[in-house]
Amino acid sequence: MAAQEEREVQKNYWIEHSADLTVEAMMLDSKAADLDKEERPEVLSQLPSYEGKSVLELGAGIGRFTGELAQKAGQLIALDFIDNVIKKNEEVNGHYKNVKFMCADVTSPDLKIADESVDLIFSNWLLMYLSDNEVNICFITCFFLQVEKVAERMVKWLKVGGYIFFRESCFHQSGDSKRKHNPTHYREPRFYTKVFKECHVVDSSGNSFELSLVGCKCIGAYICWTWQKVSSQNDRGFQQFLDNVQYQLNGILRYERVFGQGFVSTGGVETTKEFVAKLDLKPGQKVLDVGCGIGGGDFYMADKFDVDVVGIDLSVNMISFAIERAIGLKCSVEFEVADCTKKEYPDNTFDVIYSRDTILHIQDKPALFRSFFKWLKPGGKVLISDYCKSSGTPSSEFAEYIKQRGYDLHDVKAYGQMLWDAGFVDVIAEDRTDQFINVLQRELDTVEKDKDAFISDFSQEDYDAIVGGWKAKLLRSSSGEQRWGLFIAKKN
Repeated sequence: MAAQEEREVQKNYWIEHSADLTVEAMMLDSKAADLDKEERPEVLSQLPSYEGKSVLELGAGIGRFTGELAQKAGQLIALDFIDNVIKKNEEVNGHYKNVKFMCADVTSPDLKIADESVDLIFSNWLLMYLSDNEVNICFITCFFLQVEKVAERMVKWLKVGGYIFFRESCFHQSGDSKRKHNPTHYREPRFYTKVFKECHVVDSSGNSFELSLVGCKCIGAYICWTWQKVSSQNDRGFQQFLDNVQYQLNGILRYERVFGQGFVSTGGVETTKEFVAKLDLKPGQKVLDVGCGIGGGDFYMADKFDVDVVGIDLSVNMISFAIERAIGLKCSVEFEVADCTKKEYPDNTFDVIYSRDTILHIQDKPALFRSFFKWLKPGGKVLISDYCKSSGTPSSEFAEYIKQRGYDLHDVKAYGQMLWDAGFVDVIAEDRTDQFINVLQRELDTVEKDKDAFISDFSQEDYDAIVGGWKAKLLRSSSGEQRWGLFIAKKN
C-alpha cells in the first residue's frame, strides 16, 4: 500500500473512532478516564521546562494535554488532522489566548511551520500512526520513510537547544476498544531510537544539527523519549563511545551470552543473588540501579523482593534492550537514559542504591558518593561492585590499559575511604579479586567449551574478542594489578 493511500486509511480510522469526541474514544479504552488521571501527570512530569516558551503539540486530539501545556507555555500550536477533533479542542481550550488551533497533517508538504521557531515539540501517540513506506525483513536495515521525514521536519522546526518529547505504544495494541481493523504500527522501541538518533539536518548556512537523547523511559505499557537539538560538533564522546564501540547492539548480545540472560556484569545472576541478599530488601522499598545495563539485576530484585526499581544507564543501546524486556512484566521496574553525574533526585528518595562495575567510568567519585548520600533515605544502603587497582605503582601496560579505557581506578581501601568521607557509616570494603578470577575462569571455560555454537551465533571475530578479553582480565587480576572490590555502606 502506498504511503498516501495508507494515510487515508489512518484518517478514516480516526474519523470513525472520533465520532463521540470523548476521552474513551480518543484513547480507545473503556477505562480511559481513570487511566488519564493516572498517566497525564506522569507524562507531564517528564517534560523539560517550557514555561514562557513556544510549544508545538502534534496530534493534539480533543485537548487532553493542550490545556495543561497552555498554562505554562508562552505560545502553543495545537495541531491535529481530524477537523471535528481539533474543533472540539478549541471549544474546550479556546479561552487560552496563547493557543493557536490548526487542522493539518504532520506529513503534508503544505504544513508551514517556520524553521527554528519552536522550543518544545510534544506528541502523544503520533508516530505509530505513520506508515512503513518500505520495510526490509532485517530490522537494522529497515527504512520507514514517513517517520524519518517527520523526524527531520521536527528537527528543522526546533530551535537549537530545544526539545522533542514523544510517547508511543510499542509491540502490541493498547486500549480495549473493539476495532474492525487496526492500521496502527506497534514497533520495537529500538526503531524510534534509531530513527531519531540518526536524524541530521543542515540549515541554510550549512550548519549541521542532530538529536541527543536526554531520556527514554517506560511508563506502563508505553515508552517516552526526550531528545534535544544540538550542534553536530557537540562533544558527546563518552556516550557515543559506549553505543558505537563498547556496547553496540551485537556487543551487548555477545556479553549477555557470557554473563547470562539479562546481565552484562561479572558473574551474572550468581553474584547478583549473593550481593542482593546483603541488602535485606523489603516489599515496597525503592531501589536506584546506577549503570543498570540491560536490566537483569533490576528484574530480579523487583520480582523476588517486590521492590520498585529505577534503572539508569548512559548507554542508549543498553536502555533500549532493558525497556523492551520490561514490556508486559508485572514487576515494578522503570528505565531511563541518564548520566548519574548530572541526574538529580530529591533528597531521601531511595532505600537502596546499587551499582555493578560502572563507577570505574566516573572521574569524580567523591561528588557522586555525596549525591548518593543525599538521595538515600536515613537508614538506606549503598552496594557497589567495581574494578579497582593495587596500591602500588601500576606497570606501563596496566597504566596504558586504564588510560585507553578512560577508567578512574583506586585501591580497595581508598575506595572505601571515599564512602566514609561522603558521610556513610558502617562501610565495608572487601577485596573480592579471588572471586573475580574464579568467575572469569568459569565464564571463559564455558565460552571455549561452546566455541562452535558461539561462532555460529556470532562470528569468529566475536569469539576471539571475548576469549582474548577474558584472558587479558585474568592475567591482570592474577598478577595482582587489577582488583575487584565490593563496597557496602549505610546512611544514618
